[in-house]
Amino acid sequence: MTYAEVKELISIVNSSVLTNFELNMDNVSIKMSKNKEAINSQITQHTVSDIQTSPIQMQTMDIVTPTVSEMPMEQSGNIVKSPIVGTFYAAPSSDKPSFVKVGDKVQEGDTLCIVEAMKIMNEITSPYIGEIAEIYVSNEELVEYGQPLFRIK
Repeated sequence: MTYAEVKELISIVNSSVLTNFELNMDNVSIKMSKNKEAINSQITQHTVSDIQTSPIQMQTMDIVTPTVSEMPMEQSGNIVKSPIVGTFYAAPSSDKPSFVKVGDKVQEGDTLCIVEAMKIMNEITSPYIGEIAEIYVSNEELVEYGQPLFRIK
């Protein structure tokens, strides 16, 4: 693993909502953690100072919180989650069709997508037999560890 790859990984984890990250591959072991309380404290202090200095500025700030419609609904079926942090690719290349689409039948071991992490393409395969009921992410979207990708019923 090169210095640039480690630096990119640190940047990805730092900009994510993850508080802990661990990677073991080849002869490399990396553990990262963020102090969640310090992050929350910084956010709270920043927000409070903004309110005290400029109430109008606070009204124009974009505070992003997921809405119920943006979160995957609990429905019947099995959820396939991302095993790693990386970029989601629905197809093997931009000129090829998607591995799967809603309504496709899949067998255990069928490739569902690729998640790229540090220039390594990781094929995500189906652990279930069934039909693709939902795809929760878009092509080239950054995904987190444990983030739902597909629902198979």
